[in-house]
Amino acid sequence: MKVVYEDNHLIIVYKESGEIVQGDKTGDIPLSDTVKDYIKEKYRKPGNVFLGVVHRLDRPVSGLVIFARTSKALSRLNEMFRKGEIHKTYWAITKDCPKQPMGTLQHWLVRNEKQNKSYAYDREVPGAKRAELTYRLIGQSDNYYLLEVNLLTGRHHQIRCQLAQMGCPIKGDLKYGAKRSNADGSISLLSHRVEFDHPVSKEHIALESPLPEDNLWLDIAQSSKK
Repeated sequence: MKVVYEDNHLIIVYKESGEIVQGDKTGDIPLSDTVKDYIKEKYRKPGNVFLGVVHRLDRPVSGLVIFARTSKALSRLNEMFRKGEIHKTYWAITKDCPKQPMGTLQHWLVRNEKQNKSYAYDREVPGAKRAELTYRLIGQSDNYYLLEVNLLTGRHHQIRCQLAQMGCPIKGDLKYGAKRSNADGSISLLSHRVEFDHPVSKEHIALESPLPEDNLWLDIAQSSKK
């Protein structure tokens, strides 16, 4: 487990693709339990360790996850997420190049619980929730494109669904139209950066994720710096 930031109130860690943030019906050990074990051992805490789950990442997605270590931080972080005061930036690798190098996507998303999938519509339909994000093309390799995505709303599978609707499904994301899977079962979507004011100290925090240990990620990320 890679700890990116840690203090008395927060811990921010890097999630590998394939890990689940919270326990689910699979029975697999969630990242939250791994973090609790880490805190218990490092600080020699007796009894149960408090850890609040503030947000989640889809199982095949990698990147930064914020956890609260105190109830005060948890309640404040929940409110900050609700108000949009925690800014998260994602990187997505796509096979197809967007028609415009930057833009804003607005759709109405309907979630199908049985399929664990969302569907995008250009107009409001029954049961839909408005979804909005901005994107820009920041790098490319011989065969793939790197998009930086900022969420303006937080919906189920929002980035995956909206980029697919634009004609740019994320590499490896079979559920949303990619032609082939990634060898490790991941999708090429990374929770790359978080930025917010600390819920207790008010210190400004801006952190970037490590890159997945994959040559394509390393190469295409390098192209974004040119």
